[in-house]
Amino acid sequence: MFSADTLDEWLRHLEQLHPSAIDMGLERVARVRDALGLLPTFPVLTVGGTNGKGSVCAMLTAMLRAAGFKVGTYTSPHLLHYNERVRIDLIPAADADIVAALAAVEAARGEVSLTYFEFGTLAAMKQFIDAGVDVAVMEVGLGGRLDAVNVFAPDVAAVVNVDLDHQSYLGNTREKIAFEKAGIFRPGKPALCADPNPPQALLDVAAQQGADLQLIGRDFEWQKEGEGNQWMCATRTGKRHALPLPALRGPYQLGNAALAIAMLDNLRERLPVGLGHIKRGLLEVEWPARCQVLPGRPQTVLDVAHNPHAARALRQALDGMGYAADTHAVFGAMADKDIAGVVAILADRIDHWHLAAPDIARAASADVLAETVRQAAPRARTSSYSTVGDAYRTACEAAGEADRILVFGSFYTVAEVMAARER
Repeated sequence: MFSADTLDEWLRHLEQLHPSAIDMGLERVARVRDALGLLPTFPVLTVGGTNGKGSVCAMLTAMLRAAGFKVGTYTSPHLLHYNERVRIDLIPAADADIVAALAAVEAARGEVSLTYFEFGTLAAMKQFIDAGVDVAVMEVGLGGRLDAVNVFAPDVAAVVNVDLDHQSYLGNTREKIAFEKAGIFRPGKPALCADPNPPQALLDVAAQQGADLQLIGRDFEWQKEGEGNQWMCATRTGKRHALPLPALRGPYQLGNAALAIAMLDNLRERLPVGLGHIKRGLLEVEWPARCQVLPGRPQTVLDVAHNPHAARALRQALDGMGYAADTHAVFGAMADKDIAGVVAILADRIDHWHLAAPDIARAASADVLAETVRQAAPRARTSSYSTVGDAYRTACEAAGEADRILVFGSFYTVAEVMAARER
């Protein structure tokens, strides 16, 4: 049985433990869950979808914290430190607590092989149970039906939206992907969807499960009020007026916020969250690298948009940020993503592309990125670099105070820029 004292040693062990990084299925995880006796007695809120999962989890956490509840939050991937994935009352878990939980999983699994994500999911729930949280907010890693998070039955489940991503695992149509994402729904439990055009497969799964399906535009909705600095959210329990705009930028965050409020309304008897708590949560919520604007000039925007659906949301958000003389994009992406689709959506919003491959084997090379940009935007300026850090430093040197620097394309790209800024 493996044993180590440091988190870095454990993470290196987990990366080598299973023959594949992704091995979808719940049978192995459920066996280890049962061996550990991981039976949460607190409500579990599970959030799936193509994009926006982390933002919804952040809003749920902020509102529940404002109401005085002890909240365990599990999200992925992390940007700089693994500890970001496991938070209790917004505080990242300490190395020692993560190591102890991983050691417990290792001792319980016997001959069962687990992936990196499966190991981490079980360890996160153990930490939440040991800490005595009042509620767990869990972000689905990939898909839903066969994702390790789904081994813990949610009291309320939500699918933020459905679009094309991870097609090699989930299918190449919205219908196939919706079937996988709707797998987090449970019989008799609230099942929410904030996609304005939900695929029929999602509706069918909810009906077959006997879930209490709640759709945006039918069971909950939002509208701007007044001059646009406030908004209204309506759910089955009534309307809430004069809500502040979420601290997270982008008009799409209003839909995410409405979904979070509607999810909490379904648990109001067990976890009462008042209007004041909702307002405070909206004002205080933080979620790095989701249309995050850094202080100072030139304006610097970090966003982990890595598929066309996210790129469309980013484009809309950029259009609401005001004038920039030139936009310098620091862009890196994984080779298995729809790079051409992402570039085409943002091509006319970017003047100079600074291209580099993040330091990971799956990354597309700078030459591939440059050729993709040239095909989508023949007049765009492109520069290629050996590292993302070099690309970012050059963009900073080239940008004037009235310009904008946009860092996007993948979690790895943004993380390397964040690390470069720390240095």
